[in-house]
Amino acid sequence: MRSLVVLAFVVASACGCGLPTFPPVLSRVVAGVDVRPHSWPWQISLQSDSSGRWRHVCGGTLISSDWVLTAAHCINDRYSYRVELGKHSLKGSEEDSIALRAARIITHEDYNILLSRNDIALIKLSSPVTFTDTIKPACLPERGVVLPHGAPCFVTGWGRLSTSGPLADILQQALLPVVGHDTCTQPDWWSVLATDKMVCAGGDGVTAGCNGDSGGPLNCQNPDGSWDVHGVVSFGSGQGCNVFQKPTVFTQVSSYISWMNTVMTNY
Repeated sequence: MRSLVVLAFVVASACGCGLPTFPPVLSRVVAGVDVRPHSWPWQISLQSDSSGRWRHVCGGTLISSDWVLTAAHCINDRYSYRVELGKHSLKGSEEDSIALRAARIITHEDYNILLSRNDIALIKLSSPVTFTDTIKPACLPERGVVLPHGAPCFVTGWGRLSTSGPLADILQQALLPVVGHDTCTQPDWWSVLATDKMVCAGGDGVTAGCNGDSGGPLNCQNPDGSWDVHGVVSFGSGQGCNVFQKPTVFTQVSSYISWMNTVMTNY
């Protein structure tokens, strides 16, 4: 299986993963801001027909020409899904954006909805996309990599602008420093709910992921300037989106590289 992991990483690197044509403006703000247009070209909008028309329900990350990474809790077998790529404004019409149906959705076989364990899913697009300035894949971390406490990563998405506020129209980004596992598992933080297959980030009571950001990426930059997707937005506090010592919790991508390669090889 290790050979598959290496192969996937090399192939992704060869196609220029994680390198936006329009690099993001990385201001160290404490709350979300509008992103530079198309500076996160792997960010997708996952949309369902649950209301009788297509509407945004979750985020996700393009990781190859025909696969998207998202959260298992975003998927409901009763509905159909499509993926919009190359978007900046959800409401606006954008010339270079495309919408593709989900040809196949594979949620992790050990997903536990009550405890948010193994909250990860892969979506195979109905046809491969051609990479452009506005549609590019993110890189994947190597298997087993654990981010250090305080690592400066960014969450992106069209989630709610506040706990009871509206969904964003313009894609948002926010700096969320990683909270180490030793801190995140303390009793007054997330305690046993945070496992070693999760990444905690934020927790300052000001900035966090919110409803609608689920499934989207935790973007962390490599020394060479490329970006890895280290997390998939999984859950936050039921008390609200910005609760002190209740950081946003992400599924840790590096813990699932083998599973992802198996799925993408078999389907």
